[in-house]
Amino acid sequence: MIKTLAKSIREYKLPSILAPLTVTGEVIMEVLLPFLMADLIDYGVNRNDLEFILKMGGALAAVAFAALIFGVLSGVFAAKASAGFAKNLRHDMFYRIQEYSFANIDKFSAASLVTRMTTDVTNIQNSYQMIIRVAVRAPFMMIFAMIMSFRINAEISLVFVAFIPVIAVALGLIIKFAHPVFKRVFKTYDKLNSIVQENLHGIRVVKSFVREDHEVEKFSKVSEVIFKDFSKAEKIIAFNMPVMQLSVYACILLIAWFSSEQIVFGTMTTGELVSMMTYILQILMSLMFLSMIMVMVTLSRASAERISEVLNEDLDLKNPDKPVREISNGSIRFENVSFSYSKNMDKLCLKKIDLDIRSGETVGIIGGTGSSKSSLVQLIPRLYDVTEGSVKVGGRDVREYDIETLRDNVAMVLQKNVLFSGSISDNLRWGNPDATDEEIRHACRLAQAEDFIERMPDKYETNIEQGGTNVSGGQRQRLCIARALLKKPKILILDDSTSAVDTKTDKLIRKAFMEEIPDTTRIIIAQRISSVQDADKIIVMDKGTINGVGTHDELLKTNKIYQEVYYSQQKGSDENG
Repeated sequence: MIKTLAKSIREYKLPSILAPLTVTGEVIMEVLLPFLMADLIDYGVNRNDLEFILKMGGALAAVAFAALIFGVLSGVFAAKASAGFAKNLRHDMFYRIQEYSFANIDKFSAASLVTRMTTDVTNIQNSYQMIIRVAVRAPFMMIFAMIMSFRINAEISLVFVAFIPVIAVALGLIIKFAHPVFKRVFKTYDKLNSIVQENLHGIRVVKSFVREDHEVEKFSKVSEVIFKDFSKAEKIIAFNMPVMQLSVYACILLIAWFSSEQIVFGTMTTGELVSMMTYILQILMSLMFLSMIMVMVTLSRASAERISEVLNEDLDLKNPDKPVREISNGSIRFENVSFSYSKNMDKLCLKKIDLDIRSGETVGIIGGTGSSKSSLVQLIPRLYDVTEGSVKVGGRDVREYDIETLRDNVAMVLQKNVLFSGSISDNLRWGNPDATDEEIRHACRLAQAEDFIERMPDKYETNIEQGGTNVSGGQRQRLCIARALLKKPKILILDDSTSAVDTKTDKLIRKAFMEEIPDTTRIIIAQRISSVQDADKIIVMDKGTINGVGTHDELLKTNKIYQEVYYSQQKGSDENG
């Protein structure tokens, strides 16, 4: 885990080294102050030696100023190192997530990944700053102060040693009981984030069904669980302060008792007592800081484990050692393909699929809900890998291709496509960042999007809100089709992506495809027979298997499922008419 996180320090290694070095300098200066103060009292004040007082006063001022400079520098270096480390962690996690397959993302959930990149990284940032600064200062201060106190009076200094095991045992017990609670809290945070995201995403549905009270109740229940767990963890950690204060005051009382005796008998000077008491406070404050660090590390340990899980996650999809970077054509072949999201052969959603699609063909796919139509086409651009068999594009197994090359040549338009905040042209250029204005307009003409864009106030520079909430479902689908066409793909997959447009517009889009991109293999998943009846072949899916393949006329004569769908839609059309 530590090795994994340490890789993200990178260019911030220098400030990460300078921070503890300057802290060490600060500690040395602070430890010298009581020693100089003892000499000032014993050899200057007690003897009324003004020259010695001025000399030692100057030395004290110089050491104090040096301590200040070291302290400021250590703060600057620690802040830069920790903020940079956090920045790199977020960067590394985000880039790692970009490489995830859908299966990897499903394992964590979007809400959990957001929590890990925000709350967890902030915890690590705070801990790292404490580790390279306070965690260096506290032990060094304790060691140096103890050396100086033993040098002054070894017998009295043994009082410190007696309390160290007590403090160590108390801290160990606190960490043992607090860590599992913090670990549980962050998992509950994931659930809370998921509820908030779901609520905001579906706020229109919540309001239309007047379910605000239900959503508030859901949120409150999870929030209450977090409150109870955090309260429990804080109660455990709260034992830290009483234990430390008890140790501090007990040490002060015992040392004052023994010191007073030695001063009476003349074996200890006033200056030595003053410096001794200062060293006591330095040692005990160091112990208190160490206990705070241990508490912070306990809190951040759960976060570190969660971040490491993201960075160390084995990618479900990987590039081959020598990937093929060119696809010859848009032909597709499924050879004895079976697929399971869980990789379990007992839970297959696609079974023994054999299918041959020639380059440039138009293929329609229909089937009931849950017939695995979408699962079938998601195997083509390797959004998932087959569990058994192989999928070939351009005559080669898709697992032989460079993933970026493959997906650049396979454009998918889903029923629920996403538009991003920005202008219409910015969204369309996701398909081709270098597309000219004319290419954008041409793609929009093919997708039947040009008319409504031209009616918008700023036309192609009209701003799209996040998720495309300021355009209709049909407009959003047509923009997404135009975006896919700008990729100039060898294979175009429309997964129920014209469901929100009227039949006339649907027909115009299909006509434009036939005339303008005849060499592109077109796969159209649809619920409406009218959307696929002109296809070169139509595939009927049922419960993860191919129930029939043929043209519209052939299936109308031979396939029972196709007949039922067709006649039910014809009947509905007649009734509406």
